[in-house]
Amino acid sequence: MNIEGKTKVVALTGNYRIMGYVDLLPGARVTDFLSESKDFIAITEAEVWDLGGRRLFASGFMSIHRNQIELIMPVDMISHGLGVAGS
Repeated sequence: MNIEGKTKVVALTGNYRIMGYVDLLPGARVTDFLSESKDFIAITEAEVWDLGGRRLFASGFMSIHRNQIELIMPVDMISHGLGVAGS
C-alpha cells in the first residue's frame, strides 16, 4: 500500500514482526531503500508483534537497526500468512 510516498512494510527480526510505513522515493524499491540507508531505518505508524501473534505496542515512529532485520517486504506483496490483514 502506498500513501503519498509511504509504503507499508512488514519487517521480521529474530523476535518481532513490525508493520508500518517507510518513505520511498517514487519508483524506488524497498531493497534500494535498505541499501542506501545508514545503520537505522525509520518506520512510522509502527505496530510491534511478538512471533506468536500477540500485539505488544504501537508507536508513531521507531527506528530499527538494519542488521536486526531478517526479512522486509511491502505488505501488498504478501499473498498469505504473517497475520497481515488481507493476506
